Amino acid sequence: MKDHRFKRYTVTAALPYTNGPVHIGHLAGVYVPADIYVRYLRSNKKDVVFISGSDEHGVPITLKAKKEGITPQQVVDKYHRIIGDSFRDFGISFNIYHRTSSRTHHQTASDFFKTLYDKGVFTEEETEQYYDEKANQFLADRYIVGTCPNCNNENAYGDQCEKCGSSLSPTELINPRSTLSGDKPVLRKTTNWFLPLDKMQPEIEAYIDSHKEWRPTVYGQCKSWLNGGLHPRAMTRDLDWGVKVPIAGADGKVLYVWFDAPIGYISATKDLCNPTLSEQEKTDYYFNETFKPSEQWENYWQSEDTKLVHFIGKDNIVFHCIIFPAMLMAHDKFILADNVPANEFLNLEGDKISTSRNWAVWLHEYLEDFPNKQDVLRYVLTATAPETKDNDFTWKDFQARNNNELVAIFGNFINRVLVLSHKYFEGKVMFGSEPTNTDQEIIAELKAYPAKIASSIEQYRFREALSEFMNVARLGNKYLADAEPWKLIKTDEERVKTILNIGLQIAANLAILAQPFLPFSADKLVAMLNLDIKDWDQAGRVDLLADGHQLNEAELLFEKIEDDAIEAQMQKLMNTKTTNEQEEVILPAAKTNITYEQFLTMDIRVGTILTAEKIAKTKKLLKLTVGTGIDQRTVVSGIAEHFEPEQIVGKQVSIVLNLEPREIKGILSQGMILMAENAKGKLSFVSPGEKLANGSVIR
Repeated sequence: MKDHRFKRYTVTAALPYTNGPVHIGHLAGVYVPADIYVRYLRSNKKDVVFISGSDEHGVPITLKAKKEGITPQQVVDKYHRIIGDSFRDFGISFNIYHRTSSRTHHQTASDFFKTLYDKGVFTEEETEQYYDEKANQFLADRYIVGTCPNCNNENAYGDQCEKCGSSLSPTELINPRSTLSGDKPVLRKTTNWFLPLDKMQPEIEAYIDSHKEWRPTVYGQCKSWLNGGLHPRAMTRDLDWGVKVPIAGADGKVLYVWFDAPIGYISATKDLCNPTLSEQEKTDYYFNETFKPSEQWENYWQSEDTKLVHFIGKDNIVFHCIIFPAMLMAHDKFILADNVPANEFLNLEGDKISTSRNWAVWLHEYLEDFPNKQDVLRYVLTATAPETKDNDFTWKDFQARNNNELVAIFGNFINRVLVLSHKYFEGKVMFGSEPTNTDQEIIAELKAYPAKIASSIEQYRFREALSEFMNVARLGNKYLADAEPWKLIKTDEERVKTILNIGLQIAANLAILAQPFLPFSADKLVAMLNLDIKDWDQAGRVDLLADGHQLNEAELLFEKIEDDAIEAQMQKLMNTKTTNEQEEVILPAAKTNITYEQFLTMDIRVGTILTAEKIAKTKKLLKLTVGTGIDQRTVVSGIAEHFEPEQIVGKQVSIVLNLEPREIKGILSQGMILMAENAKGKLSFVSPGEKLANGSVIR
């Protein structure tokens, strides 16, 4: 480790929302790189605490509870256990996996808010917010849906349109409605407490500018926010689920989830260092007894010789780089993050991972489908990590990297050198003849790798570090292939002893260097080599295994993954895609009732599209000629983004005949084609189930 400024390390990994399980996007973005970094620190005998926990407040939790018909507490209890078990079984080596519904967290977050309140940091402001009169409550952004002003998606949320990606505020929505009652909400005045980020901007800007070494995405996004000018942000919400605002006159209000969530890192560290926890609390959290803290919690958060590192996804940059530091600055007792190595997003089979569409590879399901293959997924997610740009996970690539790299390179080298040692020398490490010049070159190359890998890890370049690690395995493979001990054994046994000795020393180095990346395989290799656990500073040596050292039996380090296992995963995704076409959506409220007589005035018939062509200088419009059985008429339809003209000629459709003609782009449109829209905005024709004569009446 080059940086001697720090005596200890506090490493945090983003708190996952407990409204669903963890998927590979979370792993690639946050938890695998964080675990690699922490395991590396530990192998260098550094004092480090690795902190995470369940984020159990916020609107997504209450929405999930409403959807499942259970309480928010039941939701967080369910998913806290699923997520915690998955992390443990996958080998993410948190010192503690905590939860923000804990007694310690509520007290810590309340005390933090009260400290800032007593110092006069907050401004009290009265604003207008949507209120559901039927449900008798103020509505958080996600409790409001309406039509997006940018793309006309009728199911946009009050904070974002998931169809076009636009950030929104509830008042921008067209025809807003409450997800609780379906009614149109009204604006009512309410009081909340704001963090004056605008007044704190010079201090925040100085902090960001002192870290130009951060990843370009992180630094650039922060500068973009700062260049646009920071604005006060409400730190309280009108909700009943969360940490209660601990001041008079704040009944019915809780702390903003992005105020209380990052404080969860601090409360988790408190409980980690607390020797007097109740048995229930010990059961409720996930402790790693192997890694116990050596100091009081304050030293990990308030000492200048502690290095604080936040591992997050890029969607959390503003919260961890601007809002949380602003809170810590205002409190004035806490250190600020030295680095925030945020990753980009991981896609799945060319499509954005979506929890709402179930388009994901869930960790707990992976562990069931691929038992004892934790390291395969760790390897693939690190090798394809979205460190500088979005990347794609595919099952075919997963299979290829396992079979062609882990099995054919790393596993093959280990198997060959161990099997040959057992075959020729009864599994003993033997010294033979003096190393040749070629041997000395191999030894020199080996010695350089630990520093290369360490440098990449310390700069948060984990893909690069993994690539250098695999180069050590390639070095061993090439050395054996070039030396050909299986040919020399009949004529020069002493030379074979030397070759296998060097090969085994490379294997021992791999056992040390693999610990951050492939911990399960590293442990397996350590057992096969009968090796005492070695620290990172011992890597690069060629005397890790003494003369006469007894090896244990060789086992396969990795196994091939066959096509049928991959096909099963692809089929699971295809089934998901099919289900998504029929997924539940937030539907528009029913329109005002009409009379039966009014309905009878609509003339809906079966028609056939006879011609179709795109309308120049438009993206959405097609000009259709429709045979109605009565006549042929022109209809302008906004379906060009969903269908090519040649695809729909001959298609039977439902057409409203007696709609008042309307001129669109200079063309008189004489009817309307009926369409259905799924949750992703894809359109489908409303067609008769069997071929009918044009002009058939639809009743």
